[in-house]
Amino acid sequence: MTTHTKPSISRRFRGFLPVVVDVETAGFNPDINALLEIAAVPIQTGVTGDLERGETIACHVEPFPDSVLDPKSLEFTGIDPYHPFRMAKQEREALEYIFSPIDLLLKEMRCSRAILVGHNSFFDLGFIKAAVKRAGIKKMPFHQFSSFDTATLAGLAYGQTVLARAVQAAGIKWNEKQAHTAIYDAERTADLFCRIVNTWDENITAQAMTGTE
Repeated sequence: MTTHTKPSISRRFRGFLPVVVDVETAGFNPDINALLEIAAVPIQTGVTGDLERGETIACHVEPFPDSVLDPKSLEFTGIDPYHPFRMAKQEREALEYIFSPIDLLLKEMRCSRAILVGHNSFFDLGFIKAAVKRAGIKKMPFHQFSSFDTATLAGLAYGQTVLARAVQAAGIKWNEKQAHTAIYDAERTADLFCRIVNTWDENITAQAMTGTE
């Protein structure tokens, strides 16, 4: 009888470490609108070999000088960029705060590069790359253009592309009152990504075992 084992995180995604990222911003243009919140959730393998989310890394970000703050975006997120209790970091400091533990995980997990996972991932990756350029950071842990988009994956798996609906279709609880913060959205996106991949792996394993009997 053939034994089927699940690969380590470094071998599951061709040497990439999936890191779920959610950003909250003051608009839709990464070149002029401020980055206000970042949350990153590394994906790891649990004791059973299934994917699960690791420890969340997050911080508030100060608007960069001369950035545009769209009132409609601020109303939607409920963020006051200059509230003293935000304890926000300047962009470069914020990026280094997020990137440093990811770099350590890459070495620990023996992965070559992190790959950003996001719901409509082009948006989050675009804001991260723009902030990296402004901050003068020469190298970031994420792949420059590749990403995993859970909107696409959830559309395939559940027929849903809106995050709230996709999460619920996957059987994961959703709290609308906590939504639209970087931490909450990143953690729910991470749960969604893990559920989709784990279900896929289980189906593939079941098919393989059936074929060997």
